[in-house]
Amino acid sequence: MNQRKYDNRNDTICAISTAFGMAAIAMIRLSGPDAITAIEKVFKPVQRNIRLTDQKGYSMFYGDISDNEGLIDTVVIGLFKAPNSYTGEDVVEISCHGSIYIQQRIMNMLTDCGIRVAEPGEFTLRAFLNRRLDLSQAEAVADLIASTSKASHQLALSQMRGGFSKKIEALRQQLLDFASLIELELDFSEEDVEFASRPQLNELLNELRTELQNLVDSFKLGNVLKHGIPVAIIGKTNVGKSTLLNAILNEERAIVSEIPGTTRDTIEDVISIKGIAFRFIDTAGLRDTYDEIEIIGIERTHEKIEQAAIILYIFDLNEFSISELKEDLEDLKNKLGNLDKRIILIGNKTDLLVEIPHDFKELVEYETIFISSKRKENINLIIDSLLLSVEQGITDTDILVSNARHLQALQQALKAIQSVEEGFLIGLSTDLISLDIRIALHQLGEITGKITTDDILSNVFSKFCIGK
Repeated sequence: MNQRKYDNRNDTICAISTAFGMAAIAMIRLSGPDAITAIEKVFKPVQRNIRLTDQKGYSMFYGDISDNEGLIDTVVIGLFKAPNSYTGEDVVEISCHGSIYIQQRIMNMLTDCGIRVAEPGEFTLRAFLNRRLDLSQAEAVADLIASTSKASHQLALSQMRGGFSKKIEALRQQLLDFASLIELELDFSEEDVEFASRPQLNELLNELRTELQNLVDSFKLGNVLKHGIPVAIIGKTNVGKSTLLNAILNEERAIVSEIPGTTRDTIEDVISIKGIAFRFIDTAGLRDTYDEIEIIGIERTHEKIEQAAIILYIFDLNEFSISELKEDLEDLKNKLGNLDKRIILIGNKTDLLVEIPHDFKELVEYETIFISSKRKENINLIIDSLLLSVEQGITDTDILVSNARHLQALQQALKAIQSVEEGFLIGLSTDLISLDIRIALHQLGEITGKITTDDILSNVFSKFCIGK
C-alpha cells in the first residue's frame, strides 16, 4: 500500500465508546504509544505499588482517576498491550460512572495531556492499518454494531471472522497464478512459447466466473437479510390489508375501517421472526380515484411494490371473480417487468365465506393461502411461507455478500473475467488479455484492502461511530 495520509498515525487518540447520555457505566478508550503512560499520570490504583507500564496486557485495575481540580471518579482500567490489542497498539479502556459530567471531565483531562480526540471509526482504521483486520472485516464491525436481527448479526459475524475474506483471497490467488503464466508468456513473446495450457486456463476461468457470479447473485439475499426483508401487502380497497398487518405484528398498528380508502399512505413496521427481520409495508388500496391525497398514496404503493422482495396480494374471497383476479395479477406482472418478485396470494375473510370457490386451479402458478385476518386464522401459514424461502436461500449459500461496495467490485471483476474469456475465444493478443486480468485482480484487492485509496478509506470509516 502506498504511503498516504492514513498510513502514519503514530499519535495517541481517545474517545467515549459508549452511547451519548447518562447511564450506569460509560467507557472511554485510548489507543497509541502514549496511552498507558498518560493514564499512569492521573490514575492511582488501590494497590499503591503498581505501575501500569510494568503490567501485562489483558489485565484490569481498580482505583481513582483525578485531574488538577481533584478526584473525578473511581474507575476500572483495562490494559491491552501492543500488538495484542484491537488496534494493534497499546490500548487503555476506562470504565467510569455514566454521568455526562464525569465523562466530559475525563475527556478534557486527556486532551489537556496532549491526547487527540479520535475521528469516526479511527480505532478500527488503526486495526486495519496495523493488519489486525482486513478492509472487509473492518466494514463488518460497523455491520455488527448496526445488526438488529439474528440473521444480520450472523452475517456480520461471519464476515468479521474472515469467511468472506478467505473466499476473496482464494479467488485472487487463483487469478494471480493465472496472471503469472500469462506474464511469463509475454516475456517470451518473440519465441512464441505457451507456458499455460489453454484448456486448463479456460477451465480455471470458468470456475472463477462461476464463483464470482454466485457471489454477485448472493447480494440479493444478503442485502435484505442485513436491512430486513421488505414485504409489501397490496390489494384493492377494503380487502383487509391493514387488518392483516395488525394480525402479523400482533398489535393495532394500522387504522382499520370498513370505509374504502382508509389507508392513504404506506405504513411500515419491522418484526423479527426466528431471527430474520421482515419489514412489512401496508399500502394504499389499488383503485381508480379522484381524491388527490389517495392518488399520491397509490403512487407510493407502486414504489413500495418495486422495492419489495415479497408481495402479499390480498383479496376478498367473498367479492372477487377469477377473471378479474387474473387480470389484476397480469397487470401487476407487466408493471414489475423483469423484476424478480415472489408473489403470494392471500384469500381473506374465510370467516364470512358461504361457499368454497373451486376455480383456483387456474392460478396454480401462485401459492395461495386462505385466512381470516380478523380472527387471526392461518396467519402462521403466511409466516411459515415467508420463512421457508429465506431459510432455503441461507442453506444453499455458503457466503452471502451484503455490502454494496463489495458488490460493485465483484461485478467489475466478473466483467473483466468475461472479457478475458472472450479474448481467448477470438484470439486476442496476450498483452491485451493481461490488462483485463489486472483489472480483476485490482477489484478483488480493493475488497479486502490489498489495494486501496484514501477515498475508499474515507468512505468506509466516516460511517463509523466515534469510539469504534
